[in-house]
Amino acid sequence: MKRSILAVLAALLAWIFAVSLLNRGVRALIPGYAQAELTLHFSLGMMWARLTIAAVTSLLAGAIAKALAPASIYAPWILGAVLLAAFVPEHVSLWKAFPIWYHLTFLLPLVPLVALGARLVPPRPRSPR
Repeated sequence: MKRSILAVLAALLAWIFAVSLLNRGVRALIPGYAQAELTLHFSLGMMWARLTIAAVTSLLAGAIAKALAPASIYAPWILGAVLLAAFVPEHVSLWKAFPIWYHLTFLLPLVPLVALGARLVPPRPRSPR
């Protein structure tokens, strides 16, 4: 149980770190992105870049949760639920700033992407006893 909780916390921190790191990369690579961030007036490409970052980091976080708590089938799902619970209020508050497809494309696959990331981790071989 303790290992699962620590895995969820570590994976959540990894998600935040990875999002921050990748967002800095997008700022550097996409002209005008940093200015668009201030006003939330993103181009279509910028929105897809943001969604891609969220998908990649969700896969990564799920993999980390599974790697740290390989026996727990619940850790990735709990992590996904925590992320969803954190982002639903944020997206509700920003509902008019983005098209509905953007919110749905972010929120609906969030938990399944975390679970998929966990499935990408190969099972550990069992040690003979």
